[in-house]
Amino acid sequence: MPSVENNKQKEVTTPYLNSIEGLSQEQQQHLEALIALYNKRTEKSKQRAQTYRQVLADSRAVAGFRLSTKEMVYPIVGERAQGSKFWDVDGNEYVDITMGFGVLLFGHAPSFLTNALQEQMDLGLQIGPQSQLAGEVAELICELTGMERVTFCNSGTEAVMTALRLARTVTRRTKIVIFAGSYHGHFDGVLATALNGETIGVPMTSGVSQQIVQDVMVLDYGNPESLKLLQTCCHELAAVLVEPVQSRQPHLQPQEFLQKLRHLTQVSGCALIFDEVLTGFRIHPGGAQAWFGIQADIAIYGKIVGGGMPIGVVAGKATYMNGIDGGLWNYGDTSYPESEKTFFAGTFNKNHTGMAAARSVLQYLKNQGSTLQEQLNQRTLQL
Repeated sequence: MPSVENNKQKEVTTPYLNSIEGLSQEQQQHLEALIALYNKRTEKSKQRAQTYRQVLADSRAVAGFRLSTKEMVYPIVGERAQGSKFWDVDGNEYVDITMGFGVLLFGHAPSFLTNALQEQMDLGLQIGPQSQLAGEVAELICELTGMERVTFCNSGTEAVMTALRLARTVTRRTKIVIFAGSYHGHFDGVLATALNGETIGVPMTSGVSQQIVQDVMVLDYGNPESLKLLQTCCHELAAVLVEPVQSRQPHLQPQEFLQKLRHLTQVSGCALIFDEVLTGFRIHPGGAQAWFGIQADIAIYGKIVGGGMPIGVVAGKATYMNGIDGGLWNYGDTSYPESEKTFFAGTFNKNHTGMAAARSVLQYLKNQGSTLQEQLNQRTLQL
């Protein structure tokens, strides 16, 4: 095992090399002209990247780095945005085809959202007192998704961490399964990959220890062989974490596979967790659960529901969600939180601006009904 990990580390830390070799003279001239034109149009963005590189450690500033295109590797710096477009600091206008990494389903700065945020800002930036909107937002999420209870954090990564902790608390097991090709944020505990056809997780990047991923199995998504493997070990698992429609393979929508996975996890007492940070509220008001007709034990959301504000949502069956607060109890009687709790906290959880944004988004989704997603899905097919 150490030799595998060492080989993986060497692979990760190999210096950047020029991956474009053997260009013809015409191709080289075209590349140089493209770089010159791009630099001229986005001069201020490049200038900012260079000016602050010494103090700002920025992963986006090296995304896609190649020595051959080094002079055009820098993030575009935005100045303003409206509707489907944004403008950079050089005054260039762009059509945002990914709409803020999939966050801005309604476009940049829709009035219903900006009005809600402005109303909340006028009340002050409150940290400490409970948001008066938190309960209403939780209620809306339960109504749309069919889940029983909800809690809030600040990102999809935090939601993944929390969901897995809840599953391990309730099942009293430690092993989990993830699927190759899925994205679950940057929590060390899911930054695992499998090498050479194996299923045992090894660190997929530098800085992740073998110990933290030793309880992770990595299987092929949608592959019947994965179900056969799960039949032999599902009773040992705390959770199966699945991205129902993988952002890297949107064409792969294995409904039958997911149905069988639901059955396996149900009979073995293993939590089925849907990572709906991307799919939630996008393909159906009820997300991938409603789209596939499968009820997960826990589902996590983010992106769209925050309308551009940082948010993470963990929703699920009370059996699992009671691990946050001990479960239901009432004033005026002898009831108390009876369920085992795990640790969960965050200074900015349920922050007032995030709750204001989420309520406005969820109310809009509720009022629009399924028509919004049906039209979007149809346009996507046409494209």
